[in-house]
Amino acid sequence: MNPLSPISVAKFGGTSVGTIHAMRQSADVIEQNPQTRLVVISACSGVTNHLVALAQGIDDPQARQDKLAAITTIHQTILTQLPDCQNTQAEVDHWHLTIAEYADTAASAPSTALTDALVACGELISTHIFTHLLNSRGVATVRADARELLRTDSQFGSAQPDPQQTKAQCQDQLLPHLATHLVVTQGFIGADAAGQTTTLGRGGSDYSAALFAEAIEAKSLAIWTDVPGIYTTDPRIASQARPIGEISFSEASEMATFGAKILHPSTLVPAVRQHIPVFVGAARAPEQGGTWIREQAHSAPLFRAVALRRNQTMVTLTSLNMFHTYGFLAKVFEILARFEISVDLITTSEVSVALTLDQTNTQGDAPQLPDAAVDELSQLCHVDVCKQLAVVALIGNAMNQTPGATASVFNALEQTKLRMICYGASNHNVCVVVDEYDATDVVQRLHADLFE
Repeated sequence: MNPLSPISVAKFGGTSVGTIHAMRQSADVIEQNPQTRLVVISACSGVTNHLVALAQGIDDPQARQDKLAAITTIHQTILTQLPDCQNTQAEVDHWHLTIAEYADTAASAPSTALTDALVACGELISTHIFTHLLNSRGVATVRADARELLRTDSQFGSAQPDPQQTKAQCQDQLLPHLATHLVVTQGFIGADAAGQTTTLGRGGSDYSAALFAEAIEAKSLAIWTDVPGIYTTDPRIASQARPIGEISFSEASEMATFGAKILHPSTLVPAVRQHIPVFVGAARAPEQGGTWIREQAHSAPLFRAVALRRNQTMVTLTSLNMFHTYGFLAKVFEILARFEISVDLITTSEVSVALTLDQTNTQGDAPQLPDAAVDELSQLCHVDVCKQLAVVALIGNAMNQTPGATASVFNALEQTKLRMICYGASNHNVCVVVDEYDATDVVQRLHADLFE
């Protein structure tokens, strides 16, 4: 049990700590919310992309040096505007040297373990700088190494956390500091049982913050980003998109799963387990409010939002042997499981199955069906793989229990070629798969018809 409750956890993304001005705005938010005792931050904006490029191996020494110089410039631009930072400068210099050593190794012998160790350096550096900034403002702050707190397996690049071990580590090493200090730690990174650095995948800082909130039994979790909450759709696609004041865990989970960039898809899992409300707001404009995500929202409209997930892969399996037989799907999923392929959407007919592949990699590439899996599936049926697709998901409530709920949806899409429709398995969504080049238009038309 946490004797310090109520306390809150706050997470700040890369743009919220990317410049000295952004860091000061984030520090203002922390000072205005005294219940915030644990702060989880990402790498400074732009750094992770450079680190990923280095981890992939850059043979040309000059190109490698250019990447290193770009990382150094981002950090030094902030450090030169901070007072009395000799000790912090020394820590940052140490990590810059470590990055250079890792980059040299990656150029000749890249590995998944090395990639995690390398990309984690962004958060390890940003937390040194942000901790110094808070202390310079008179906020008693200590820095904690997330690798000593967040326990994971050894699946480098997309490590799975161990909530029980993480809670034990946090209760032992974190709670004593929270009694007297604000604590700053890293998102996105952890360590396996052998102490090797691991990462939770791109966007995993949100997930880290939720895991820490669960571990210390926090009262709430605030995700501070660069937009003031969750919108009815991406405002860059539909200019009339509007912010949502409150949303349920179920709705938000669907939105995150189907492409809403505001949250990492796994973020809400620890929050749901511990019944922790989550707030999403903009660190640069906290006065604009944001979105509260709770177990139950006060309103449950039929249509809440439209989400878009691009770069999808659909696999269609066709065989006359499916007709009035059993066991075909079991064989298909046995093959997919053996190749560790996760299925997202699925529809079936008497002689065919269409499914989309879950996005499991962290680079945003289209999910792949390995050639060996295609070969095995081809012994059962004809296999057709189609890429350059997008999933558009309409999120809402009681959608499969409301007569006529889908009529307005399909009216809006009557001129669109629909490659797949998934409806009925969930109360909270209707999903359609469309060609990539139609996706923006589909979102705009759905939003105009249902929300504007």
